[in-house]
Amino acid sequence: MANFGFQHLSVVAPFAPMWRLARSAVGAPELLLSAVESATLAEAVADCTLVVGTGTLTYRKPQQPVVSLPDLAPLVARELSQGGRVAMVYGSEKHGLTRENLSYCHFFVEIPTDPRQPSMNLGQAVAVCLYELAVRAVPAPESPSIEPATLIPSITSAAPSGRLELLAGVIEEAMLAAGYSPRGMQPANRHDLRLLLRRLALSAHDTRRILGLFRRILWRMKRIPAAVQPQDSA
Repeated sequence: MANFGFQHLSVVAPFAPMWRLARSAVGAPELLLSAVESATLAEAVADCTLVVGTGTLTYRKPQQPVVSLPDLAPLVARELSQGGRVAMVYGSEKHGLTRENLSYCHFFVEIPTDPRQPSMNLGQAVAVCLYELAVRAVPAPESPSIEPATLIPSITSAAPSGRLELLAGVIEEAMLAAGYSPRGMQPANRHDLRLLLRRLALSAHDTRRILGLFRRILWRMKRIPAAVQPQDSA
């Protein structure tokens, strides 16, 4: 990160002994000391309007749009130009990102590698991605503007991840009140809902309107006598 001018590091649930050792290592001490520790990925990306998961398709079947690394810079440049905040998310050295981790991501980026060796060392993967962004994501003032790829709709003031999580929680509560989400299906429905809200690329204004709508629906449903409410079939 220090090599390519990136300064904001968030670490999710770090393994304490290794994290303490990393913070005392030579090089970029200010970056490590100012790093933010978060208990969950949801907390770490709450204020981000664009969240990009990383990995290889050899071991993953992502449910969001897949972007090759050379196509990532225009998307990041567009989001930053609109005042957004972008997060690049990397998994552990051994397992990478989980299916649950990826449900917080708007899309999945893959580094083109030789198919005979698709896996990369974590530090190398970070360096390759950040070099690409440092060189191409923010064009010089005299350079022509970059036309963004049409992988997600153009939006203004995109909703941050934390607001999407709040909306997902209210929608899930309404689903439970309506008997739509049996107990056994709740984790799968929550996962799918999280992905759906990111595919919709909602603006902050859209999110507020939909949140108000579902809160009103939920308020009305809670006033219905229990005898006429749908029952959970699980």
